[in-house]
Amino acid sequence: MKPLYHINGLVHWTQAEIHARERMQARFSEDVFAWLRSENPAWRFDRVEAPIMIPRSMINPNYTNDDLWVFHQHDENEPELVARPETTPSTYAWMVDQLQGHNGVRLPWCVWQSGKSFRAEQDQVLKNMRLKEFYQMEFQCAYSEDTANDYHAGCLEPMRRILGSALGLPTRVVASDRLPSYSLTTMDVEVDTGERWMEVCSISKRTDFPIKNRYQGKKGIVETNIVVLEIAIGLDRCVNARGIADERV
Repeated sequence: MKPLYHINGLVHWTQAEIHARERMQARFSEDVFAWLRSENPAWRFDRVEAPIMIPRSMINPNYTNDDLWVFHQHDENEPELVARPETTPSTYAWMVDQLQGHNGVRLPWCVWQSGKSFRAEQDQVLKNMRLKEFYQMEFQCAYSEDTANDYHAGCLEPMRRILGSALGLPTRVVASDRLPSYSLTTMDVEVDTGERWMEVCSISKRTDFPIKNRYQGKKGIVETNIVVLEIAIGLDRCVNARGIADERV
């Protein structure tokens, strides 16, 4: 990992680091799916890929233009586009399309993406991993509000173990230092790099899914709110942590 442009937060990755990221992506997707199915065999698991460019109107208003990379509008009639700061809105768009399209999709249902996101991070030393362009995995695990299982609480220790095993360093679960407006609760998994504890995963219980769950009950159509367990893993930080662990061997 080298900042060859000499611009803070923009780095080149080596072949070994790319391979490490791809292995982690495969491993984490399998582990998350296995955990969900262990809780409830009815879970369905799908991967999608959406454009990096996204309409500004789809982005959570908590993000200001100071947080985002905004594309130049070639025509004033074009929608304002930004480089996505997260994959969630585009994943939601896919899920809504499928749920409303009568495609036989039922909850519980996990849809995930893995790819680049972009944020106008403050300039910091490289070891703090505040990258302006970074790889992230985000799992949106949707289930009905009346579900008895507390998936958020249940996944904290399994995710800590999964990440600790993959990274080879001590991990812990802590309350996040920020609570987004869309989240009832957010917890972070941190890894001990030797110099500090670094967040590698954020786990939220989201209440901002744009439509309700509708299904046929015994007495007619039932509508319930949809809750989303979001598991967001910073792949770049995981690769960095794994490299630190390997150097100690």
